[in-house]
Amino acid sequence: MTNKALVVVDMLYDFIDGSLACLNSEDAVRHTLKFIDSQTKGQGGEDHEILDMFPILFIRDHHPADHSSFKEQGGIWPSHCVAGTHGGDIHDDLLPYVSEELTFDKGCDKAVEQYSGFEGVNCAGQSMGEVLELLDTTDVYVCGIATEYCVRNTCEDLLKAGFKVHLLKDCIAYVEHDGHLKALEEMAQEGISIE
Repeated sequence: MTNKALVVVDMLYDFIDGSLACLNSEDAVRHTLKFIDSQTKGQGGEDHEILDMFPILFIRDHHPADHSSFKEQGGIWPSHCVAGTHGGDIHDDLLPYVSEELTFDKGCDKAVEQYSGFEGVNCAGQSMGEVLELLDTTDVYVCGIATEYCVRNTCEDLLKAGFKVHLLKDCIAYVEHDGHLKALEEMAQEGISIE
């Protein structure tokens, strides 16, 4: 039996309907919930027991208000996902599956731009890679926002770390459609399974 986990990248309100709203984001959330149901159906039990059998890890952009990537600070992005704001919150429909120890914050240092979930840490200071190893994970399913940036960087780092990576193409949103398709094609060539 494979030891599976799901990594949910940046399903945060600023990327869904806020300052950096991405294409297909509401559908991506809906399909992610369907995928979680398909993996946990018939398992019964409390949410925490289901998560023991199918861990769900959340990556969260978690910026200070003066982050260097923001246009106001000379960066390329509008202000987004500032810690403590609604825009930085995980989508409400996913909250039943969120646990503090499986939530990894990135972009917390104002001087550093971080796209990959591998660069985030949880409340105990552990990285996503460390936690996946502790869970004996072999296969990682990935969904989230946005294909061309944080999703791609996270998938590539998972692959480099030796995991089998499955990107759920119905469960991702993107900045721009052509860029999304190009990123999918290039990831498939790298050995990431597009499903």
